[in-house]
Amino acid sequence: MILEKVINGVVIQSEYKDLVDKYVDHILNEFKDKIHSIYMCGSIPKGTAQPFKSDADFTIVCANPEDIDYERLSIMKDRLLEEYPIVTKIDTTICSIDDVLSKPNEWGFWVKIICVCIYGDDIGEKVAPIVISPEFILDLNIETKEEVDRIHRSLSNASDHTMKTRYIKGYSKRLLRALYSLVLEDTGVWEDDMTKMKNAILNYCEIDPALVEYLYACYLDSNVLVEEFLRIADEVYDYFENALKTMAASRTSFG
Repeated sequence: MILEKVINGVVIQSEYKDLVDKYVDHILNEFKDKIHSIYMCGSIPKGTAQPFKSDADFTIVCANPEDIDYERLSIMKDRLLEEYPIVTKIDTTICSIDDVLSKPNEWGFWVKIICVCIYGDDIGEKVAPIVISPEFILDLNIETKEEVDRIHRSLSNASDHTMKTRYIKGYSKRLLRALYSLVLEDTGVWEDDMTKMKNAILNYCEIDPALVEYLYACYLDSNVLVEEFLRIADEVYDYFENALKTMAASRTSFG
């Protein structure tokens, strides 16, 4: 079964167009010939963004990510956020051309399936069709533990209420995405609608439904106790990690 692209065409609402155009212009002005292409994912390129609720998710592909000065990038994002408070935050993911082409089940998946190109030549078109398989699911989750550990630490150390709620929302989303990856062979599609993702997990995953509903509720309203959230998040991740180990073992025994 071949994975299809999540966003087939860019449909940016008028209230977000200036932000996207300025972001691209600023990136090109700051880093000039270092940029190969720029992509977006999420609600803004789909045309479903909600003012003051949606964030802006960009991905930059370049020859060498070390050529991108993260401090200058952060300053630029802060200025855009001041000018366009219509978005809750601006995230920028940076990867290399080599990452996309040499890691098709990781960065190749991200650019080819999740993102849509808004500037430059779409390098995702050079990535071979992605077949849903245990191997793909395992490759897709190579960095999940590192990402989850990082968010866990950030949330544990956060003192500001705004940052706590932001981390809880992001942590909930990351765990739901990880669980959803386990049922890809059942659904046959990558789903980026969180409600549909949650329902698919409930339909196909053997995890306690109450844990999934709790994560989804925290994604919608992150105003919960940090200690309680972390306890449940750890329980969910333990389930996920064991499921991955079982998948890897089955693949080895049948391989």
